[in-house]
Amino acid sequence: MALSNNDIFKKLRVALKLRDDEIVQILSLVDFKVTKSEIGSFFRNEKHPKYVECGDQILRNFLNGLVIHLRGPMPNKATKKES
Repeated sequence: MALSNNDIFKKLRVALKLRDDEIVQILSLVDFKVTKSEIGSFFRNEKHPKYVECGDQILRNFLNGLVIHLRGPMPNKATKKES
């Protein structure tokens, strides 16, 4: 049985002990704007009327933001001068 994006998101949230406002901050690191109520709809029970499927784009942006959050921003690469 495969895990859905919502399941993966929930497991990461629990494992990293993240609150909704922290998830919003992580997503803002990659310029992805989302509200706390939108985040909460991903963590609801599938039978709840306001449950929303977590799309690939949201999970991908969360993971990219999480890398920045945990490691820090990538340093600028030195530009090579061509002769």
